[in-house]
Amino acid sequence: MSVKHLVSIDDLTDTDLADLVDSGARFAAAPDDPRKVLSGRVVGLYFRLTSTRTRTSFWSGALRLGAGVVNFDPGSLQTATGETTEDTGRVFSSMLDVLVARTGGAPEEMRSWASWNRMSVINAMSGPEHPTQALTDLITLRAHFGDLRGLRVVYLGEGNNTAAAVALAFSRIPGLELELRTPPGYGVDPVIMEKAARSAERSGARVREVHHMRDLPGDVDAFYTTRWQTTGTSKPDPDWRARFAPFQVTEGLWERSPKAVFLHDLPAHRGEEVTAEVLDGPASLAFDQAANKMACAMAVLDWIRA
Repeated sequence: MSVKHLVSIDDLTDTDLADLVDSGARFAAAPDDPRKVLSGRVVGLYFRLTSTRTRTSFWSGALRLGAGVVNFDPGSLQTATGETTEDTGRVFSSMLDVLVARTGGAPEEMRSWASWNRMSVINAMSGPEHPTQALTDLITLRAHFGDLRGLRVVYLGEGNNTAAAVALAFSRIPGLELELRTPPGYGVDPVIMEKAARSAERSGARVREVHHMRDLPGDVDAFYTTRWQTTGTSKPDPDWRARFAPFQVTEGLWERSPKAVFLHDLPAHRGEEVTAEVLDGPASLAFDQAANKMACAMAVLDWIRA
């Protein structure tokens, strides 16, 4: 039996990605799915790092689809006494149907759990990539604009795991233009950008990254930022805030793009990566975006079980 996994956006075909966005849009409109398609299934949640939206979205989404849920406190597992995560994952795979994991580490760990081909593994954020966040973002933009093709999106801030997933996913959308504005030394992994460039060439999208704030494009459809201190990380450069300061999202960005919406994967630090006026203002979709994480979780869980 073939078991589906979502460790990276790269695990999805273009058709898979389009279907997940479509399914997410349907779940966003009607989250109380009467089909209970996960009845009899067990979903495990294994989060080593803090999580509000992603953990709640998968927990609530799984329950709405009829699944049972087991939430693991890492401190209560035998990994705390020296058992390897590989052995732990092997045991999980004999008891769970799906494991939703946030590790903050390398994806190879999740791949090792997936290799048993008995339990689906969903990446709820690893060090390099946050795939369900990018899917949530596409669902949010689809709900607002109706069509993703031809949108112009500017991402500002660190080239972190959210930015990596956004580059990989948005580059699949025909005609979409994504510009990443990242501080020098804090850009997206070049390997990710190369993959995004290949996807964009195939789809007709445009993806570019620059490390300054000069000559911002006009008529942008969406500005996107994330917290400057990604969950579970720190920066060795004591002056990093000075490098990031020019990339703050302020109301001034709307002078040439008055119809643009604002996205943020949350949690946000008002006055740091974004001003309170923008986050709480009329252009902000940040909290709609957060609510859509459950729709995304339901779409992914539904896709996994099929």
